[in-house]
Amino acid sequence: MRRDRRVPWEARTRTAGQPPRVIIVGAGVGGLSAGCYGQMSAMETRVFEKHVLPGGCCTAWGRDGYVFDYCIEWLIGTAPGNDAHRVWRELGALDGKTIRNFDIFNTVVDADGRSVAFYNDPDRLEAHLLGLSPADARLIRRFCRDLRGFGDLDLFSFLKPAPLMTLREKGRAARKILPKLNLLRRTAGTSMEAFAARFEDPLLRRALPYIFFQDHEVFPLMPYLFNMAGAHRSNTGFPQGGSLGLARSIEERYTSLGGRIDYRSRVERILVEDGRAVGVELRGGERHYADHVVAACDGATTLDRLLDGRYSSSRVRRLFDTLPQAPESVYPGVVSVFVGFDGDVPADAPHSATYLLSDADSARLPGVLQNSLVVQLRSRFSDGLAPPGKSVIHCTYFSDYTSWKTLRRTDRRAYRARKEKAGEFVREFLERRYPGIAARVEVTDVATPVTTERYTGNLGGSILGWKSFTDAEDLVQGLIDKDRLRLPGLAGLSLAGQWFTGGGLVRVAAGGRFVAQYLCEEWGLPFRAWESTGGETWHTGKLGRLPQLDRSMR
Repeated sequence: MRRDRRVPWEARTRTAGQPPRVIIVGAGVGGLSAGCYGQMSAMETRVFEKHVLPGGCCTAWGRDGYVFDYCIEWLIGTAPGNDAHRVWRELGALDGKTIRNFDIFNTVVDADGRSVAFYNDPDRLEAHLLGLSPADARLIRRFCRDLRGFGDLDLFSFLKPAPLMTLREKGRAARKILPKLNLLRRTAGTSMEAFAARFEDPLLRRALPYIFFQDHEVFPLMPYLFNMAGAHRSNTGFPQGGSLGLARSIEERYTSLGGRIDYRSRVERILVEDGRAVGVELRGGERHYADHVVAACDGATTLDRLLDGRYSSSRVRRLFDTLPQAPESVYPGVVSVFVGFDGDVPADAPHSATYLLSDADSARLPGVLQNSLVVQLRSRFSDGLAPPGKSVIHCTYFSDYTSWKTLRRTDRRAYRARKEKAGEFVREFLERRYPGIAARVEVTDVATPVTTERYTGNLGGSILGWKSFTDAEDLVQGLIDKDRLRLPGLAGLSLAGQWFTGGGLVRVAAGGRFVAQYLCEEWGLPFRAWESTGGETWHTGKLGRLPQLDRSMR
């Protein structure tokens, strides 16, 4: 943590000649990104974070030598030659790291043991699917043909928001898309649910929506094809160090640029005077002032607590008052069960598999929403996540927030018992797949949607936030392009983080870049960004001291 007392943050005004000061609330990926780009663009920034480490939901914790990596399953932008990769390089996120790529995106296994492997290579995928169901040849060939069509396509610009693009930049972006316009229209206009329902084979019919581990329900074909094609190009790999490793690398980049982070510093409110945000007040009453404040924490926390509900807009009201009541707009919370054990499982076990549960198993798994369980061999994603000679498995499933929240509030003993029941189910389930593993289990750790809420403040304990391809995505895009990540009637405040710039880590990181670009335009500063040259090889020591979360009360 850098402490630079040359900047009088407690003073109401800065002295002549000093760079503009920006306070950032939250050291998640969005807040750190805004800080990095602010520092590169001649601003003086300071981050206040209530937790003891960076990353927000992009985090990990430890227990008995195991690292429980919580967030990343794949990361867009791990291969050179695209905007997402450039953002990660500018933020130092991949400095010194190797990338693990997999041939198979995910394997789906039904309750009878039949399985389908979703190869990223369209040729291998087509041959595999045809072998499973020749009767579905027409649909299989169509899906794989479209997958080939996405092979060299980058859909999104992560470098600049649309209002700041020049005509030349907009034309260049349009020229990339125009040759693929019919493909995009067709795949964006066909829901995965409707497409899968046309298959004759019952396994394929049910398995297709689980390519992304869980059923995303509202997704059309396009994101499945886009991400699988990216994986085939090694552009959706897993970075060494995982989730917290990504956050630590960006933190290191930020402090090397002169930024300052204050951990264990909970912001209680944003100070507003005459319609302008002028600073923040911390728990305990300490006040700090700046020319601008960036709220990069949970969206509802920003609006309801930090701003006391005084500022809003029609878009914001729809996002935070109406859409949270619509399950098709917000991802549910996730239950995570980590299992650390001695030895390993067979080498041919899939690195990631979604198991479609029987009715009997679903009835035993507390709060399961989709009758499925994702099992990932996390120690095969990156080294350092388990002690030598040992392994860690991460099991997840979508679960409702309300039942966990109510139970923890009203009956802590019953809440702990429900967590233990989830852990017990997972151990028994793994024993069926890998006989003998139960006797080798050394640690089981369960985190619920309430855990996510307690440690990150995320609305409803949702790690993923708003669902794409819904009204929420259109509203968020309006916040970026039309409102410029600001709230009407309140100057001096910008919004960042997944609730305001959209979910997915690269979109969150790009949102921090957008905030800095809008500020540069407002203040007449040249926006500057360059790739990090940090070359030290990544090692697990860079994770720092891992928090050992309270096992019984989470």
